[in-house]
Amino acid sequence: MIASRLVTSQVWLITGSQTMYGPGILDQVAAQSRQIAAQLDDSPAIPVEVRWMPVVTDSDDIARVLAEANTSPECIGVIAWMHTFSPAKMWIRGLKMLRKPLLHLHTQFGVELPWHSIDMDFMNLNQAAHGDREFGYIQSRLSASRKTIAGHVSDPRTCDRVGSWVRAAAGHAELSTLKVARFGDNMRGVAVTEGDKVEAEAHFGASIDTYGVNDLVEVVDGIRPADVDKLVREYEHSYDIARELLPDGDRHTSLRDGAQIELGLRKFLQDGGFHAFTTNFEDLGGLRQLPGLAVQRLMADGYGFGAEGDWKTAMLLRAVKVMSEGLPGGTSFMEDYTYDLTPGRECILGAHMLEVCPSIAADVPKLEVHPLSIGGRADPVRLRFTAAPGDGVIIGICDMGSRFRLVANAVRLIKPAGGLPNLPVACAVWEPRPSWATSAEAWLMAGAPHHTVMTTAVGTETIDDFAAMTDTELLVIDEDTTVRGFRRELKWNDVYHHVAAGL
Repeated sequence: MIASRLVTSQVWLITGSQTMYGPGILDQVAAQSRQIAAQLDDSPAIPVEVRWMPVVTDSDDIARVLAEANTSPECIGVIAWMHTFSPAKMWIRGLKMLRKPLLHLHTQFGVELPWHSIDMDFMNLNQAAHGDREFGYIQSRLSASRKTIAGHVSDPRTCDRVGSWVRAAAGHAELSTLKVARFGDNMRGVAVTEGDKVEAEAHFGASIDTYGVNDLVEVVDGIRPADVDKLVREYEHSYDIARELLPDGDRHTSLRDGAQIELGLRKFLQDGGFHAFTTNFEDLGGLRQLPGLAVQRLMADGYGFGAEGDWKTAMLLRAVKVMSEGLPGGTSFMEDYTYDLTPGRECILGAHMLEVCPSIAADVPKLEVHPLSIGGRADPVRLRFTAAPGDGVIIGICDMGSRFRLVANAVRLIKPAGGLPNLPVACAVWEPRPSWATSAEAWLMAGAPHHTVMTTAVGTETIDDFAAMTDTELLVIDEDTTVRGFRRELKWNDVYHHVAAGL
């Protein structure tokens, strides 16, 4: 299991004011902003520590604390709030140097106004309506990238939105230091899984490096039989295992081979500090079977994965895993495979050769072994299940040459119409929004990939925040999408990104 990024992360609440009102007002600003930070920190919707920072009242204070935010490994984002009026010219230097995600929280200390006792002291203290407008101006004047949320911190809807932004910030932070191991290259002849790895590191921060498959095989071959025994016992307690894979079954060796691959792959990733990886069935070296069970269990432990060398999807999957940590639902590698086009009941059956994450499973997975017609190796073991019904998002990432593009489709996962007794892999069935035809046409017009990330844990607002933080184009397909409007959005986006690239 990868160590939790959320446990060690913080967002800093920085409150703006000025010295004009005197020390008494500033003492109240500090005390009340501490309480705002505490309310945010206590919210179950916000998964990291909200750290209160001393009130800032001049340019040097602001530049200093934002520089500290940049260099703090714990700080994944900054929440700014102007409790009183904070003249915005003093924020210019700090905002221009800030590299962490910024949330402008427009709130105030109290909910109701004390109509019968309001005086100028109260007005001077409680003027976020005034100060935040000044702060909003300077952010826009500087073209500062930020999220803006208006609402009182006692309102669960406000904390939910802040929490969504925090999760996106955690995904952003993860990508900034992510290491991806590629075992072999991309599947031959495939276009969309290719991409510019140098630009990916410059843009997202993720380092993507290739290793020979036999580098992995050497680690796999060094695994002790006693460790394989222990992992097999863990399988027996975790899954519904096919009779032929049990210790007295005639295919038990296949299970042990799968366990040995998992242990070797896990050790390779842990030793190298990798949080995401790819495989390719065309390049298996000395592996005795295509990693199926191993990939599924590593994904369940939080690793990013992409098949056929698809490092972009591996990178994205790891980021979404971080964003969704601790939430109900799951997140998996996915691929659109085939359709049911019954009029009025159109849906998509998604799967892959073996690699679907059990975090989305409706029931206890079955551990089975079946033939695989590609790869030229022994029959691989894998977990077999169907995904649990619920709302979800399908996200794809592609390299458009001049930029990276994210496409997200809101979907509704459903139960399969039949039992799928002959399908030997894990799968999911979903109804795309707003309809199958509109969703498919928009996805194809966007050039979105066939490998995707499916999540039932985070929604499109979190993905939207993540795209803004990473300065990545995002196209959303949901209930409001029309083909005509989507075509226009593609054209507008092309114009914007070409102009922006030339500035």
